[in-house]
Amino acid sequence: MTNKKRGSWQQSDPFAAREQEKYGKTVPSREFIVQTLEERGMPLTLDELLAEWRLEGDWEVEALSRRLRAMERDGQLIRNRREGYGPVTKMNLVPGRVIGHAEGHGFLIPDEGGDNLFLSPRQMRKLLHGDRAVARVIGVDYRGRREGAVVEVLERNTQTVVGRFHEERGACFVIPDNKRINQDIMVPPDSRGVAQAGQIVIVELLEQPSAQSRPLGRVKEVLGEHMAPGMEIQIAIASHGLPVEWPDAVLAEARNFGDAVPGSAIQGRWDLRATPLVTIDGVTARDFDDAVYCEKRGANWRLLVAIADVSWYVRPGTALDQEARKRGNSVYFPDRAIPMLPEALSNGLCSLNPQVDRLCLVCEMTLNAAGRIVRSRFAEAVMRSHARLTYDTVAAIVVDRDPRLRAEYAELVPHLDRLHELYQVLRIGREQRGAMDFDTQETVIEYGADRKIERILPTERNDAHRLIEECMIAANVAAARFLQRQKMPGLYRIHDGPSEDRLNKLRAFLGELGLGLGGGDKPSPLDYTRLLDQVRDRPDVHLIQTVMLRSLAQAVYNPNNIGHFGLALEAYAHFTSPIRRYPDLQVHRAIRHALNGGKPVDFPYTHVDLLGLGEHCSMTERRADEAVRDAVEWLKCEFMLDKVGQTFEGIITGVTGFGLFLELRGVFVEGLVHVTSLRNDYYQFDPVGHRLHGERSGQVYRLGDLLKVRVARVDLDERKIDFEPIEPEQDLRESGARRKRPHRGRRKG
Repeated sequence: MTNKKRGSWQQSDPFAAREQEKYGKTVPSREFIVQTLEERGMPLTLDELLAEWRLEGDWEVEALSRRLRAMERDGQLIRNRREGYGPVTKMNLVPGRVIGHAEGHGFLIPDEGGDNLFLSPRQMRKLLHGDRAVARVIGVDYRGRREGAVVEVLERNTQTVVGRFHEERGACFVIPDNKRINQDIMVPPDSRGVAQAGQIVIVELLEQPSAQSRPLGRVKEVLGEHMAPGMEIQIAIASHGLPVEWPDAVLAEARNFGDAVPGSAIQGRWDLRATPLVTIDGVTARDFDDAVYCEKRGANWRLLVAIADVSWYVRPGTALDQEARKRGNSVYFPDRAIPMLPEALSNGLCSLNPQVDRLCLVCEMTLNAAGRIVRSRFAEAVMRSHARLTYDTVAAIVVDRDPRLRAEYAELVPHLDRLHELYQVLRIGREQRGAMDFDTQETVIEYGADRKIERILPTERNDAHRLIEECMIAANVAAARFLQRQKMPGLYRIHDGPSEDRLNKLRAFLGELGLGLGGGDKPSPLDYTRLLDQVRDRPDVHLIQTVMLRSLAQAVYNPNNIGHFGLALEAYAHFTSPIRRYPDLQVHRAIRHALNGGKPVDFPYTHVDLLGLGEHCSMTERRADEAVRDAVEWLKCEFMLDKVGQTFEGIITGVTGFGLFLELRGVFVEGLVHVTSLRNDYYQFDPVGHRLHGERSGQVYRLGDLLKVRVARVDLDERKIDFEPIEPEQDLRESGARRKRPHRGRRKG
């Protein structure tokens, strides 16, 4: 580069104005740093970069140094042994989040998407579940998976661990409750505090693991005995590091807004207070994100989806924003919720409660007779919910046409009927484009006295649930299209199609059943849907559906839009739940920025910022799911403790080389039939057919089969329930006869 070019780096950096506005002074943007390093084709040290751009002032030197360290921490750059910085992508390295596995190995989920890297147990010795790291690809393992070796740990995610305290021969250690953390935490004798063997404790890490040593910690808190009431939720919260306590600054900011919408916030907004918008939610819901209204206009439909304007209250950089981002989403346990925002906002000012003024972002859509969005627009508005309705009430009004309820809600009935009519059109459109609709069963736990589970019941979805779901999908599609039209950087909800490996496994399985999946190497969602329709009435539909579902990736948040495979949509962004999901709040910010005349280049979030945010929010979503699943599994084990020895009928939901996973019918509790309890034969595992096959008897066990079992053991610590199969009566008679025969010694030949 010439001296002239070096001295005018601000003119070469396309994001210099953004940096100036953001920090008040200019510092080379992340994008420009990466561009420069790529153009030079070699790593450059801090001093070399300072000379390159003629940065000499103390502030400039410190700002660039901090930026380089931040980019290194975020996995954009890596520093070599001579202190030179280079783009990770140019050095054939992969940054990502580590996901641990109970068996000791792990996976690196790349920040930029693509296939995961397998990390061997040896590599995982220096890592804990949730860490961020940079790895290099070192080959392909025997199963065809790319294998990685850790180059550098970028970020430690685990500071505290919850588990059972143990003491053996003077050595103290904690076995983590989270099975994804497979390293025991060593505790020096002078760091045990008052912990006693067998108690559940929270241990604070003093030293992270390395290739040579296990993690070291001190007991921070004793939670109590593991059977204490409510312990399952405490363990799940602590084990997964869910933020629970509100910092004082966050609560103070929430209180400062008061109890009512300020008049100044209403000025200039579209006034929808006379429009009969209503909320439709579950009976126990307390935070109302969305309200809907529908009318017919000629052959078209006009649909309004009004969403709480959380972004007006939660501004970037505030204590409220930092805490909401940290949490990522609300978490819903069976008996309590951990909200993303303080109650003053989540259940108060932001919640679209009935008969009070509320700020909202409204999506107005015009849909044609086929249910396709032909026009949409967004606007800042003020609304007043005309009723807080439940799913059951709406279903009774529009489906059952209950005369008493239709009379009670007479003013709203015409609009609710239009909503239901539009839903039926949208449902047809959903089926035609091939959006998948897997038939999965969710449950709800009902408590009796002393917080003991009384029963586990299946939840039932009615047309009102589906009606709201389709309205929300339409609004989310409109939000994604708005971001694209405005060229605004935003977070999309993306869902990739099946990988080649998963597709091959699925096709091999289907071939065994005489079935096929269309679409060649690139099957579409419609190909999946057609197969689902084809097998809907088969007795093994549960088996087929499960294997199809396992062939698909997990949906995540990412600024790089690749569409949503499962919903068969080209662009999809979460917009409708900003009270309980941070990505929705971020989409609101992008929309409001554009509505207020802002340009994409002025938006204070870069593509790199959104990559990190998407990865973080995907992680917090997984974290919440795992925490709730752990708590529910504990509760279900507790529910089964007094049922040891009882018999049940169950359906096989999983088949492995070590046994069968079974869900008890009518009880909705899952456990394991270990292969050693399948008597009188040796069983071979067929991974393609998802079945166990008896060598001598020819007995086959596979997904979807019914089996009668006895509850053999319940282990609360491991959250495991063991079943034993009950032999058919004939087998029992034969085995009994064999037991009664006199012993005559062993015969040869």
